[in-house]
Amino acid sequence: MIEIGRYNSLKIARIVPPGAILIDEEENEVLLPNKYVPQDAKDEDVLDVFVYTDSEDRIVATTLVPKVMRNEFACLEVKDVNNIGAFMDMGLEKDLLVPFSEQQKNMRPGQWHMIYMYLDQITKRLAASAKVHYYIESEHVELEKDEEVDLIIGETTPLGTAVIVNNKYQGLVYENEVFQELLKGEKMRGYVKEVREDGKVDISLRKTGLDLLEDGAARIIERLKLNNGKLALHDKSSPEEIQMMLQMSKKNFKRSLGNLYKEKLIVITDQGIELVS
Repeated sequence: MIEIGRYNSLKIARIVPPGAILIDEEENEVLLPNKYVPQDAKDEDVLDVFVYTDSEDRIVATTLVPKVMRNEFACLEVKDVNNIGAFMDMGLEKDLLVPFSEQQKNMRPGQWHMIYMYLDQITKRLAASAKVHYYIESEHVELEKDEEVDLIIGETTPLGTAVIVNNKYQGLVYENEVFQELLKGEKMRGYVKEVREDGKVDISLRKTGLDLLEDGAARIIERLKLNNGKLALHDKSSPEEIQMMLQMSKKNFKRSLGNLYKEKLIVITDQGIELVS
């Protein structure tokens, strides 16, 4: 069965003037237009192609790489708007329709929106919804703290940057944790900081943990562990005290101390620093 909105491995049945006729195991046919047919293609070759419906509602194949596939999320740019909805750039010759009924707010050309692409069961056309909350899993979030996850970068909010996690969950990277440029629609890796009661996920773009601490921070942690979790050092300590206890400069000590405090691995008291238990 040829699946619309997905990649299909199909065999070339024959070459015809418009292109190559591809078939599946049940001999269902779809056309791969000439401009996408490899130069050395021949009968019986198997090609991996994306299948969709063109502007005339014909099922066609392409070797172009779509920016989203069926039953997946993506953050896409609006290219045009007309009387039936907004059309988003999905990387193919045909743009992806978001009907007005599936928009959270009126879309405008040049804007970026997170969408979910689906196959309309009546028209058999690919379409998208910007009401992504209907497709987000929030009741059974199967994620663990510090787990590495796949992210799709979405829109900027007052709190930070919205992301889709593992093509399934709603996540957020807080503004004070963004240390690099995040491009809408970009796919990248991140790490679970916390799964909240409402099913949303707090995400960090950097892995936390002692294994990724820079040398100075790792040295402070090691010394704390050897000293029952406490050290009589702080940012007011003299360079001589810091050098004697940790063999590091005061400048490096203060930088490492700040990193540990930001990662919530230590607390700073009037008496010094302590490991967070």
